[in-house]
Amino acid sequence: MSVGCFTVEHDKEGGEPIRMNIEQADIAGYLSAMDRGSIRFVAPCTIHGSPTVKVAADGKTKPWFMVVELCIPVAPGRSRLIWVFPRNFGLWLYKMIPRWLSHTVTNRVLDSDMYLLHFEERKYAAAGLDNWQNACYVPTSSDRMIVAFRNWFRKYCKNQVGWATSQPDQLPPTPTKDKLLERYWSHVAQCTSCSAALKAMKVLEVALQVASVTVVGFLAVANGTLVKSAVQRTAAVSAAVLCFAASRWLADYIEKSFYFVDYVHADK
Repeated sequence: MSVGCFTVEHDKEGGEPIRMNIEQADIAGYLSAMDRGSIRFVAPCTIHGSPTVKVAADGKTKPWFMVVELCIPVAPGRSRLIWVFPRNFGLWLYKMIPRWLSHTVTNRVLDSDMYLLHFEERKYAAAGLDNWQNACYVPTSSDRMIVAFRNWFRKYCKNQVGWATSQPDQLPPTPTKDKLLERYWSHVAQCTSCSAALKAMKVLEVALQVASVTVVGFLAVANGTLVKSAVQRTAAVSAAVLCFAASRWLADYIEKSFYFVDYVHADK
């Protein structure tokens, strides 16, 4: 179970650090106050962030949104992440965007965090959880939530998770990328909207391939009797090529959205 870094990117003229102050730290969790809002850790595994002001000076409600995350440890090295984004604007957009599409976008965002946190936990374990700070560099105010969580975990949990059933103390071996970042069994197979979208896209992929082959076969059989003009032949060949290209693009999209996409740290 980890708390990741919060980072904001600005241009060179407007860059500034995220100022965080840890308040109300006790066994129940802590509050991280910022300029425009706050993030609260509610023990043992809930984080929610909200804006400081939801009502403007003129009494009108300001646009706002919250982030609520539950990071539930299920086994050494594995956690179940559940999140919601309550807000008071753009509800029509939420209804228009297909649920499966929002899931694929979110999965892409989470890939990098999951990949990095996997190795981060192993660095902490190798250094010893009491000496975790020797395994990473946390010099800024935006790192204070990481420090606060590790201090809370050490003080109130003795760096241990109270598993319901006995678990081995060590982390499992590092899996290969295709197992660490796979999406089908970890999400798609259990999500009705994503599994339905996957089935529909596979049908469409096959239909595009069949259409491409059918057009080519039709041109071969016609042999100039039904398709006489060069314009007609060019249009038919273009349609076949477009159908084939679309099927290849769709196959790549299906693989990266519903099964696996590699994470290359140098590209991020």
